Amino acid sequence: HKDFHSGNILFYRAIPFISDLGMCKPENLKKSVKEEGIYGVLPNMAPEVLCEYQYTKAADIYSFGIIMNEFLSEEILFNDIPHDEFLAIKICKGLRPTISKDVPKLLADLIIKCQMKINLKAFKYTYKHFILVDF
Repeated sequence: HKDFHSGNILFYRAIPFISDLGMCKPENLKKSVKEEGIYGVLPNMAPEVLCEYQYTKAADIYSFGIIMNEFLSEEILFNDIPHDEFLAIKICKGLRPTISKDVPKLLADLIIKCQMKINLKAFKYTYKHFILVDF
């Protein structure tokens, strides 16, 4: 997706849909990040995107964890911090949003897993399988 954030989730009859797929491209047509540039909602951008200039499936998993945290906490994450290069540096150094103590442990654990650096090449399955099976 490359720009996965809560504003891209629409609900129709209580069913969520992911929207704004304009940045998605087939693997064989993708340009390098250096050619395309980096874009997105800063708090939802994975560290590997900000630090290593790499959009990966794992970056979307990270964003999914951020979205889960935002929905479950009912708060806009990092709303008290300017969304600037200093926040980007902090995210690269490991800053993650706080998970509300009201979030059930099972879901909090999933959020944490989504925010871990994932080496997708180490897994036999797709990233969706990784999250759901381990969950």
